[in-house]
Amino acid sequence: MRRGFVYCILISLLIIVLLGVSLLVGAVDIPADKVIDIILGKDSGKPSWDYIVLQSRLPQALTAMLCGSSLAISGLMLQTAFRNPLAGPSVFGINSGASLGVALVMLYLGGSITAGAFSLTGFFAVLAAAFVGAMAVMLVIFLFSTLVKDNVMLLIIGIMIGYITSSAISLLNFFATEEGVQSYMVWGLGNFGGVSMKQMPAFAIVSLIGLACSLLFIKPLNALLLGEKYARNLGVNTQMLRNNLLLVTGLLTAVSTAFCGPVSFIGLAVPHIARMILNTDNHKSLMPATILTGAAVAMLCNIITVLPGDAGIIPLNAVTPLMGAPVIIYVILTQKNKS
Repeated sequence: MRRGFVYCILISLLIIVLLGVSLLVGAVDIPADKVIDIILGKDSGKPSWDYIVLQSRLPQALTAMLCGSSLAISGLMLQTAFRNPLAGPSVFGINSGASLGVALVMLYLGGSITAGAFSLTGFFAVLAAAFVGAMAVMLVIFLFSTLVKDNVMLLIIGIMIGYITSSAISLLNFFATEEGVQSYMVWGLGNFGGVSMKQMPAFAIVSLIGLACSLLFIKPLNALLLGEKYARNLGVNTQMLRNNLLLVTGLLTAVSTAFCGPVSFIGLAVPHIARMILNTDNHKSLMPATILTGAAVAMLCNIITVLPGDAGIIPLNAVTPLMGAPVIIYVILTQKNKS
């Protein structure tokens, strides 16, 4: 517990440092003293600098923080509940559901959703499609969870649903226009810059509610570590726990994917990073550490994407595998050595 507390303090300080760096780094060179003045509400002398810091860099950093935390905690809960170190938000096809929703809008509907007098276009159409697609797949998984009692079988069903949605996306790509395919490909690369300051309150409230709900699972998840039978003897309703976990992880993943695209590896790798550093499976320490580590890793990835400056922005999903894949390879090798 003491080690976990110290780690959380240190990682919180790192997040503050990364937030400062996020406000300083970008295509436009803004002096550090001017950035501080802008954050404190003082006049920097250049309205363009005010806009860049407050309307671009700040919401992007906050989005990375919330999205990283949401995906990381979702991965931790799924890995514990299904006793599989390679379980994550993408494994259950929730990301694929969001991608299918976006593909339908961009590749089939021409970038807009129209129902009678109601119409959505551009970013809001993509946002709505991603959220509806992710929640639709989550509801399908939830339905199967009430029918299938075995965790491994439910995991396999989630993977198969992911394959089905990927197949549908491939067909849509085949018949789509060149412009539609390009727009969809850009969305699929992931981006923390999709949340404006006006949208930030809604995004933050939903994310924080999901993160708060996840902390309620600390005791039952600790009981699950000792096996389902032991958890049941302690009064844990494992079926209800699994369904509630799917609801919370589905909500967190759907919101993150809708706003940021299908961000890879953070939900899969970050829980293992927290486990290796703390050397514990106790969720009382592991959950807060995973939330904070997810925020730090996502913010670091966001900083790396903007490092080229004038040369452009590196796609987010070109950076996250460089950090996540080595961790997963290490986990696989250590699991093999244990067996």
